[in-house]
Amino acid sequence: MMKRLRYALLAVFALFSIAAWALDIDEAKSAGLVGETLSGYLAALSDSPTPEVKALVDDVNARRKQQYSEIASKRDIPLSAVEKLAAKKAYEKTAPGHYLKNESGEWIKK
Repeated sequence: MMKRLRYALLAVFALFSIAAWALDIDEAKSAGLVGETLSGYLAALSDSPTPEVKALVDDVNARRKQQYSEIASKRDIPLSAVEKLAAKKAYEKTAPGHYLKNESGEWIKK
């Protein structure tokens, strides 16, 4: 019984430790690791992002795509139209000092 409790406590502590080290989108943007693209999705600035940055980008983009798909379905419009509008809004909301990918595919600092 005590052995199981110890393992359970270790598992809980491990989860909290991982969460404490997890990178969030604002930190990643502020650090210049990720930026907004014209496609309505987040991208890593580096061609070889760390596994943590890649996981963040993949997670954020999966959630965005799900939201965009729901909006497109509800309004009976193409997904690409929702993505384009979302990109426009993201560009407008991007804080100074954060990165945006321009039409030439270059990263620029707002």
